[in-house]
Amino acid sequence: MVASNLTNPPTPDALREQYFAEQEVVKARLGDTPLSQVESLNAWRRAISAFGVSPTQYRTAAEALLRRLTKKGDIPSINTLVDIGNLVSIRYALPVAVLDTRAITGTLTVRHATGTEMFIDLGSDEAVHPEPGEVIFADEQDMAVARRWCWRQSATSAANNATTHVIITIEAHHSTAQQEVQSAMHDLCSLLETYTGGTWRTALLTAEHPAIV
Repeated sequence: MVASNLTNPPTPDALREQYFAEQEVVKARLGDTPLSQVESLNAWRRAISAFGVSPTQYRTAAEALLRRLTKKGDIPSINTLVDIGNLVSIRYALPVAVLDTRAITGTLTVRHATGTEMFIDLGSDEAVHPEPGEVIFADEQDMAVARRWCWRQSATSAANNATTHVIITIEAHHSTAQQEVQSAMHDLCSLLETYTGGTWRTALLTAEHPAIV
């Protein structure tokens, strides 16, 4: 999704209640099931391993959220856009990235890193280089806004109260991926319509159709 003219205020009460209610539903659904046995997360573990990264050392964003939820009991509210992304992520056990476009130059591409790109981690102001060969999201100035595919996005792309334009990705590899990504996108659009306004366009990207313009 490419979305414009959004508002991103502090999370309103109605969304916060929906978000925490979803967390309880997800905890009940998972029960004692190990996250490694969730089909969508297991498929991501295989994908992460395929480019030489330990999937338990660098858990995907979706697995990290669900791990926090099952270990600590809840996921804190951040702001409207982040909470919407996290709500959809835990509902479908899929990584959802909400990327503020203000720091993105030109086209954003998912590709293997050369190791020369720059990345600023959340909570830091120091730029580091990704490892050569890891999958990253990078712009035309070689600024990485996500490392190890969907492990973590950059501080520069994090949505805050001033965010109005974003790129949102929902990604999957498992056998029912297409159906579930489309369902997740439908839910995301509904939540944005209710809580952020704005306009957007969406596309299902595949190897055969790899870009949205």
